[in-house]
Amino acid sequence: MEKYMKNSPIPGVVKKVLPSVVSVIVSKLLPVFETPYGLMPQQEENPFGAPLPFPFMVPKGKKKIQIGGGSGFIVESSGIIITNRHVVADSLAEYTVVLNEEKKYSAEVVARDPINDVAILKIKEKNLPALALGDSSKLELGQTAIAIGNALGNFLNTVSVGVVSGLSREISAGDVITKRMTKLRGLIQTDAAINPGNSGGPLIDIEGRVIGINTAMVFMAENIGFALPINNAKKDLQDLKKFGRIRHPFLGLRYVILDKELQEKFKLSVDRGALVISEPAPGGQAVVPGGAADRAGIKEGDVILEIANQQISTKNPLEEILQKQKIGDSVSCKVIRKGQELTLKAILTERK
Repeated sequence: MEKYMKNSPIPGVVKKVLPSVVSVIVSKLLPVFETPYGLMPQQEENPFGAPLPFPFMVPKGKKKIQIGGGSGFIVESSGIIITNRHVVADSLAEYTVVLNEEKKYSAEVVARDPINDVAILKIKEKNLPALALGDSSKLELGQTAIAIGNALGNFLNTVSVGVVSGLSREISAGDVITKRMTKLRGLIQTDAAINPGNSGGPLIDIEGRVIGINTAMVFMAENIGFALPINNAKKDLQDLKKFGRIRHPFLGLRYVILDKELQEKFKLSVDRGALVISEPAPGGQAVVPGGAADRAGIKEGDVILEIANQQISTKNPLEEILQKQKIGDSVSCKVIRKGQELTLKAILTERK
């Protein structure tokens, strides 16, 4: 074992990568309270002698308090950093990036991608060590995976080693800002340990290239962690450089993916595809007025079987098919409406 470790390339890869891995500190101005009269809460009494039913506190202004943290990594020497969107989701918070040598910088969130859970930060510094980005479309089961990050928000430069143990995984994750569940698809599964605080850190291959962004772990399970494929973030970086923002193709409708249970519930003729349906909430129209689907003639109650010649299913949902298209593409939509099959054309617009 000792001989193996001496010959292993992993320590060298880690040493090369560590200077590019950063910590992200989340802070917020929050109200601060104190007890009056210099009394401890358990001693407090009303000035008139009657004991208080609960500790008496008075406001004492606001104080910047750390409320969370995560990890990130430098992708451009000019100060561009990638992390998870959920790490920097709060638009009212302040973000600080701590480099490997403990230098601290105020960070600006220049882009958030809610679909892929990617965020791009910028700090005012130059000549930073940037990581090389790999190609997550060429990953193979069993290849070495190295997770690096700020584990639990406290343990800097935590390294765990494993393998790529699954590809194209799907999980549901809670969004602390919107309070909604978000589906993340196409994830890399790894048995390299990923802990709270590791979120946003890089998943590295044996050559030191980033193959993923550490994003989640499964509670009550061992050796099951997930990372976002780095190719999603590469597209976001390209959009930011070219357009100044992250862009996603948009069809403009709300839907549920059908299965046998939903087929019976809605008394439909098919058990696959996307049923166009409204939500019982303000602005929850089934078809967004003036959007691509509206202009194509798609209506509430339609079942979209295929889009861009790809069948829609639970394993190949509409959103994932759309992410492979480009804004401005004309895509065919095979639709069933009241038992009749139609083919409609939609020109994809940009998601706002």
